[in-house]
Amino acid sequence: MIGHLRGVLFEKHPNQVIVEAAGVGYEVQIPISTYTSLPDAGATVALRIHTHVREDALALFGFATPEEKAVFERLISVSGIGPKLAITVLSGLATAELIGAIRGSDVQKLVRIPGVGKKTAERIVLELKDKLPTVEAAGKAAEAAPAAQPLTPVERDVLSALQNLGCTRAAAEDAVRKVKDRGAPEEFEPFFRAAMAFVR
Repeated sequence: MIGHLRGVLFEKHPNQVIVEAAGVGYEVQIPISTYTSLPDAGATVALRIHTHVREDALALFGFATPEEKAVFERLISVSGIGPKLAITVLSGLATAELIGAIRGSDVQKLVRIPGVGKKTAERIVLELKDKLPTVEAAGKAAEAAPAAQPLTPVERDVLSALQNLGCTRAAAEDAVRKVKDRGAPEEFEPFFRAAMAFVR
């Protein structure tokens, strides 16, 4: 099993990266929190990896911090939650906020994540409330992209991320528009978090 991957960041998207190591490009699914901590393509990157093996597929899921990986592995231990939904849950809230919501039985906060219904949220709280690692301080949002005009690429990334999390194109565009109307942040993660509030 692959537990750690270090190599050149060949390509990155809000929910997926390709890391080249020893001439092989590994496709790795990631949460938004990991995406915002990544360097530019071409730089060296190291990810903690969870290898998910099924009868018909082998998939890699990557994380920037041990807390993200630990929460992911706890989430997929919950009945009815597969790795794709676990990545969505991790992308919906910052890691420390997610842990706080689960520990505090805040079902309302969890159901705001696309794809998480009330029953699923209640199951997460019931099964994980006392099993999650303590996170003293959440990782801050990644550095703002230094591009001269960051809004257009940020908007594209947010649209892509929302659609990858299950939103329709129309709902994603509406959410982005509402954030822009209220004064859009220039960084990807704050923009994304704000847009998530509008995709019910």
